[in-house]
Amino acid sequence: MYPDGICRVTDTYYTKTVQFQDINYQLSQNEDKTAIFEGWSDFLNYFDSSIHFQLSFLNLSAAQDGFSRSIVIPLQPDGFDDVRLEYTEMLQNQLAKGNNGLSKTKYLTFGINAENIKIAKPRLERIETDVANNFKRLGVACSPMNGAERLRLLHAIFHMDGQEHFRFSWDWLAPSGLSTKDFIAPSSFEFKNGRMFRMGQKFGAASFVQILAPELNDRMLADFLDMESSQIVNLHIQSVDQINAIKTVKRKLTDLDRQKIEEQKKAFRGGYDMDLIPSDLATYGNEAKKLLQDLQSRNERMFLMTFLVVNTADSQRQLGNNVFQASSIAQKHNCQLVRLDFQQEEALMSSLPLGLNQIEIQRSLTTSSTAIFVPFTTEELFQSGKEALYYGLNALSNNLIMVDRKLLKNPNGLILGTPGSGKSFSAKREMLNVFLVTDDDILIADPEAEYYPLVQRLGGQVIKISPTSKQYVNPMDLNLDYSDDESPLSLKVDFLLSFCDIVVGSKDGLQPVEKTVIDRCVRLVYQNYLNDPRPENMPILEDLYNTLRAQDEKEAHFIATALEIYVTGSLNVFNHRTNVDINNRIVAYDIKELGKQLKQLGMLVIQDQVWNRVTVNRAAGKTTRYYCDEFHLLLKGELASWSVEIWKRFRKWGGIPTGITQNSKDLLASPEISNILENSDFIYMLNQAQGDRQILAKQLNISPHQLSYVTHSGEGEGLLFYGNIILPFVDRFPKDTELYRIMTTKPSEMTAEAAV
Repeated sequence: MYPDGICRVTDTYYTKTVQFQDINYQLSQNEDKTAIFEGWSDFLNYFDSSIHFQLSFLNLSAAQDGFSRSIVIPLQPDGFDDVRLEYTEMLQNQLAKGNNGLSKTKYLTFGINAENIKIAKPRLERIETDVANNFKRLGVACSPMNGAERLRLLHAIFHMDGQEHFRFSWDWLAPSGLSTKDFIAPSSFEFKNGRMFRMGQKFGAASFVQILAPELNDRMLADFLDMESSQIVNLHIQSVDQINAIKTVKRKLTDLDRQKIEEQKKAFRGGYDMDLIPSDLATYGNEAKKLLQDLQSRNERMFLMTFLVVNTADSQRQLGNNVFQASSIAQKHNCQLVRLDFQQEEALMSSLPLGLNQIEIQRSLTTSSTAIFVPFTTEELFQSGKEALYYGLNALSNNLIMVDRKLLKNPNGLILGTPGSGKSFSAKREMLNVFLVTDDDILIADPEAEYYPLVQRLGGQVIKISPTSKQYVNPMDLNLDYSDDESPLSLKVDFLLSFCDIVVGSKDGLQPVEKTVIDRCVRLVYQNYLNDPRPENMPILEDLYNTLRAQDEKEAHFIATALEIYVTGSLNVFNHRTNVDINNRIVAYDIKELGKQLKQLGMLVIQDQVWNRVTVNRAAGKTTRYYCDEFHLLLKGELASWSVEIWKRFRKWGGIPTGITQNSKDLLASPEISNILENSDFIYMLNQAQGDRQILAKQLNISPHQLSYVTHSGEGEGLLFYGNIILPFVDRFPKDTELYRIMTTKPSEMTAEAAV
């Protein structure tokens, strides 16, 4: 093995290996599946007869403690370690449900014959570039492996029992006199039984798949890879020179014609109809003619393929069960799994990603027949970063879904679902996770008073805004710490124009003269505070009201009269200085008791408070997460433009907004509002009503199969959109935990909890 990843397998045979990732194939739309299949066929046709290549699929037991360590939430001296421990325990239990203990990786190894490394190197590098480009066309991420990475992979295969860690450095070779083989060799091999082998503490059995079926299904390879046991699946593929392939088929046709003539002679001598020939002969003849036509006139080539499966287990009994399961999969697809008796050693060596096939059992297949073994199933989302959050289990593989929204180009998000599907619970679970593993601030617009138990448990501030509440938020609060070029006063004028627009309630909105008057008065009102920015100099709504009344224009008096009910009248909730801790790390604005008249104003004031916090945090380099429940309330009237503005500008200000709503139709109410859907790279979609399903399927290009995961689905089940990845998920949060009790919004469970 050379440091650059080239391996000299024999005296004249050199190989390189590329690791590639998965893409969603099994869940895609039919036209997308066809496009992937055709792209994969073109990829296979790239390999000419001088290149041998091997597809390796390794399902190996990963060190469970490695996964466990990556999901442990570090303890901190902030008084919430009991919550961290319970959340970590929940993650560990979810991990145990999945097969994250099984590390699934995919490799493409290609090799060429060359006299020496100097000749082999440039050609292998050129092939590697072409392979990477072909994968890129399919939308598949891939990375070439260097020598140390290939040795680590071989070491993992030879040490499946996990007893020994890989230790190696190129500097050790010369002084020790050892070769790279010595650093990967297992503690022992045993091939005394012709039907199985033993390697270290592991038992193994190698078999080949005998392809008997006239037609194959693209699920076959996926079914093998879905087995939840340690195994290695290999496809050794060698392209046949096109001229030789055509000659071979023509020779076969000649043989069939000769046999046909022999049968006709027999029929003539026997005195029966010469047209009656054995049906097998007729079938083979038609198949051979069709094959010749494919090779000559279609974009088909001939490949020789060897399909190997190596099952491993900790005991002979378990090994027997694994082999039986693999055999059942082969039979399901009209093929046969045949044990390689007395060829176990050769089969094991052929299953290493070295590109060397020592098993001379080959099946000829055309390009499309070879391409039916599509090496893509479904993507996994398991990011092990410090701020990766839990979003449930992958419904296809049962693996943990752990992702960090900050890594997306646009982390804006939506949580969509019918009532009772688990929207609020999912939002709370994310908030709790954010609180435990990041330093981000969390702001919540809570129109239904659902977030109080969680916010209180995390030491946050719930601000109850209602006509009877004694907690006040001043809509006139001005933040001077803006880190943008825009003047704080200009942004405040913009907000107060929207505020007055809602107050006046005119169908045509504010008139130009009215806007001018408001702008003038706002600047006058803030003069004293800007000269001496002390809290007691912060103006309130009454100051604006009095300044408007002092103006000469009748428009000023008209706006002042409209404001009167909010200043000296019965709805004066916004005519007070702020008397709550709006700087707490987690703040929920409870506006449930605001009447219809005040609900829109309340939401607008919250938006302004959020902007203030985002600008302060931006200067400090801190992220602000904003969750807005009943998001459809913000998509009407004057509020809609504010919401669109948040979705467009929050990212560059260090904000991550999340809208929570059941009314997906509202997101497409206008071209402007549909920007919210287009500017959201994170969508957590739970059960959908029929009308919404059709709209979202069209808007987000969801296949019928994918749509089934949000059709009459249970609570906590649905689809996760993360960038261009779509994954079905299931989140069964354990109900016997304190965290579940403070996050649930089911009336029955909340009543029971209150009774306790």
